[in-house]
Amino acid sequence: MRIALFGGSFDPIHHGHLIVARAVAEHLDIARVILLPSRVPPHKPGVRLAAPEHRLAMVRLAIDGDTLFECSDHDLTCAGPSYTAHTVAHFRSIMPDAELFWIIGADSLRELHTWYEPAQIVRHCRIVTAVRPGYEIGELLELAGLLPVEAIAQLRRDVIESPRIDISATDIRRRVAAGRSIRYLVPDGVHDYVATQGLYA
Repeated sequence: MRIALFGGSFDPIHHGHLIVARAVAEHLDIARVILLPSRVPPHKPGVRLAAPEHRLAMVRLAIDGDTLFECSDHDLTCAGPSYTAHTVAHFRSIMPDAELFWIIGADSLRELHTWYEPAQIVRHCRIVTAVRPGYEIGELLELAGLLPVEAIAQLRRDVIESPRIDISATDIRRRVAAGRSIRYLVPDGVHDYVATQGLYA
């Protein structure tokens, strides 16, 4: 079975996340996408996030009734930064027979050489990069010496064009703070949760 893992702060989760994840799943015939809200994203030091329980609740509301998606609180229950290497190793240990994928965006692929133990990540799963049409990844020269040549070639083969959805969580938070509507940017359940919990105001 093909399983994709999709980590992020999801502060809040929005339609862009879900549309891109579905596009990747359909392209690669992935049976299930597991969404993983991060406790402490390593690439966002010092950034204040909504409480973990709120972000987890919003992810669950966003995917309610959709059989493609599942939500895991694994990263939220681990102490310290949410390193992808540790998360992937965990799921490899509990899903030894699954073909695992990790979904990222183009910016993350460009920064992969700065990630914690990138070689361990590519040993345990295939990293799939969702990019907008026409986006150029480049040669990934920064990864030379960190990963085998074939692993870098696989990273380039696993670059998938996905719909360009210009929705950002940062903009959503700003709109809420300014008293503007976020309807149609997030699933209805997330819209209502943000309002009832007074998030981002």
